[in-house]
Amino acid sequence: MASFHLISLGCAKNLVDSEVMLGSMVAAGWELADSPDDAEMLILNTCGFIQPAVEEAIAEIFELVEIKARSPEKRIVVVGCLVQRYKEGLAEELPEVDLFLGTEGAADIADYVAKMRKGELQGRVALPDRILMSSTTPRIISTPAYRAWLKITEGCDNRCSYCMIPAIRGRLRSRTIDDLTREAVRLEKYGVKELSLIAQDTTAYGNDLQGGDNLVRLMDQLLRQTSLPWLRMLYLYPTGISDALLQLMADNPRIVPYLDIPLQHVSDKILRAMNRRYSAEQLFATLNRIRTVLPGIALRTTFLVGFPGETEEDFLQIETFLRKVQLDHVGVFAYTNEEGCPSEKFADQLPQEEKLRRRDYLLGVQAELSRAIQKKYIGRVEPVLVEGLSRETDLLLEGRTRYQAPEVDGCVYINAGIASPGDIVSVHITDAQVYDLIGEIVAR
Repeated sequence: MASFHLISLGCAKNLVDSEVMLGSMVAAGWELADSPDDAEMLILNTCGFIQPAVEEAIAEIFELVEIKARSPEKRIVVVGCLVQRYKEGLAEELPEVDLFLGTEGAADIADYVAKMRKGELQGRVALPDRILMSSTTPRIISTPAYRAWLKITEGCDNRCSYCMIPAIRGRLRSRTIDDLTREAVRLEKYGVKELSLIAQDTTAYGNDLQGGDNLVRLMDQLLRQTSLPWLRMLYLYPTGISDALLQLMADNPRIVPYLDIPLQHVSDKILRAMNRRYSAEQLFATLNRIRTVLPGIALRTTFLVGFPGETEEDFLQIETFLRKVQLDHVGVFAYTNEEGCPSEKFADQLPQEEKLRRRDYLLGVQAELSRAIQKKYIGRVEPVLVEGLSRETDLLLEGRTRYQAPEVDGCVYINAGIASPGDIVSVHITDAQVYDLIGEIVAR
């Protein structure tokens, strides 16, 4: 049996594409190899969203090229956002790669590989037409069996001035509620207990569909048709969070009290330049509305600092905002000037050193705030989804509360009690660190 090795870069949305590639290759009779040295076909699913991701992808390609130099019989297939963004230019720069496949080729990668091996492809770059995965698309989950991602849309219509996603992934395309429900039901049968909904803009779900389908209807259907204990929503556009969605969350504790809302900035001037469709006043009102309906909710956001024209005053507005609203989880990224984005041509570009200084300063502010915010959990008994042995030491278990999303937030270190990965257990929180909690399992 021919073997392949797959490397996945980038976000959770990209990981779903990689899982679809796994499904396609295995369904075609390929065997997954743990090491590239043991595989005939070396597949790299890339991210090309921002320059650091591009550089990471190129570095990975060079590593695969070195492996191929030692074993010339191996084939290299590069897939995903990097290919969709740079197209034929990659083939000229990287002659060692046997096939470049765009973002829309994930579900059919086995067919493209077969044609490549037979010499039936015209050229080394394939950019299939836009498609949308469905519940019938083969997919092999690569996350732990008790949690999974549910990608509800492709593409984006927001047109933020710094973002390449519409150019790379195309216009918004939503899957139907029935199709998503079928996939959720199947994932539950596989043992999934935490299902996280993801998209470029989760609140835009259904805007392109007929019949009024939207995120509220989707969540209601998932609640009705599954018994999944934890449903989580990530990547919500601030102005898309409706009162109906918040009330649904309040009425249904299976939707975890957590929202990830990328704000990007709070200066009205910078928000307008970013083409974000809200003001600082609206952000304050939105967060107040959320906390009125869901007082105990955990909120996560990301900020983009060093945007062209961002003054020290604009930048420091974010610090003021953080100290006032006390967000549970915050990521901060330095702006990168992406070729092809409108902001590439904006005046008053900032030096890289200044962008990094501003990023690091805000991360320090949030660390200070987080240390105090985390203390509110001390003394509480919270349900915790156990991930397994701690990454720090095998003397501890590690898990997450409903207030911590997988792979991006802190965790709970469990120093007393016995549980297996995938168990949801009651944990008495006894201490708090800057981002992590410490506790012990108590009787149910």
